[in-house]
Amino acid sequence: MTKELPGAAKKAMAEGAALGRAGTAREVAEAIAFLASDRSAFVTGEVLRVNGGLYM
Repeated sequence: MTKELPGAAKKAMAEGAALGRAGTAREVAEAIAFLASDRSAFVTGEVLRVNGGLYM
């Protein structure tokens, strides 16, 4: 998603997140796997923001 962004822009985005780093594809995949699993059966009408605290 950020492949075409200049390095300075990527760094600024990562530093702006509460966790201070960019997320990984695995972290996003884990969130998707949770939502697709039975473990999320009681979750309804929610937005799961997997962004490391970039928008709080």
